[in-house]
Amino acid sequence: MDTENNTLGTLLGAVKYFADVETSIAFVAALRWPDGVWCLRCGVYECYRLSTRPLWKCRACKKQFSVKVGSIFEDSPIGLDKWLPALWMLVNCKNGVSSYEIARDLGITQKSAWFMLHRLRLAVQYKTFEKICGRVEIDETYIGGKARNMHKDKRARVINGTGGMGKVAVMGLLDRNSQEKHSTVRVSVVPNVRKRGLHARVREHVEPGSAVYTDALKSYDGLGSNYVHQVINHAEAYVEGQIHTNGMENFWSLLKRALKGTYVSVEPFHLFRYLDEQAYRFNNRKMIDAERFLGAAASVFGKRLTFNALTGKELPETC
Repeated sequence: MDTENNTLGTLLGAVKYFADVETSIAFVAALRWPDGVWCLRCGVYECYRLSTRPLWKCRACKKQFSVKVGSIFEDSPIGLDKWLPALWMLVNCKNGVSSYEIARDLGITQKSAWFMLHRLRLAVQYKTFEKICGRVEIDETYIGGKARNMHKDKRARVINGTGGMGKVAVMGLLDRNSQEKHSTVRVSVVPNVRKRGLHARVREHVEPGSAVYTDALKSYDGLGSNYVHQVINHAEAYVEGQIHTNGMENFWSLLKRALKGTYVSVEPFHLFRYLDEQAYRFNNRKMIDAERFLGAAASVFGKRLTFNALTGKELPETC
């Protein structure tokens, strides 16, 4: 592990390490089958590597399979020597990495790089049924272009009011740091910021009895029946002792810096994937670059995203 941490601690080291295709295949195989290769069809361990192709074959059912099958890499003609450096850049570049940059650096088309990055975002997506307990900051924001930057025809079409009109609402919950752990976030796109939807999400993710901190948005009224609810009115102050939402505000700043500075324009249909990407980097920020990459690389299995599913032409597949 120490050798891998030293080798994969920099982008240059990762590119050199994965430049050999066989090394890349062996790396992914070791992550997928730490106890030995087993057949993806019948599950037996009687498999051997073919000498002429990068495939394994099961002695029992005679099925041939590659290390890409059943992962985000499946059916991709792009080699793992390019996939793995792309993953390294995605999880370690603080403000994200654009498909144009990936295309230039790896020598592939921008369309292929865009597809790769969305599949990699699926890999770092994290879901859990475990609820947050303790001290929780709750806040919401809007993602979308500024009206003054829009063409007048589009501005007339989508801007019919003030505030978040024409933008996408995003809600975040931050589990504050303690002596045992650093703060982590959970973020998602929400249909609106009305009371019913926000309360439902809080109940879904936060243990009853926890201390929750919000701003003075009226939609949060009533949380005190299940939680220790404390409110900071931003018209008067931003901090009153432990009562603030500055942790979530910090995350929103990082998110919008990536969206506006790196990705520039994000379709609402894909926004949740960019939230997953930023949440992964934020929640694992205390790791060194190599550890963050290895954690993401171990999450590429059992997930698949086709181009038709990505572009909304069919439902996503589940492995």
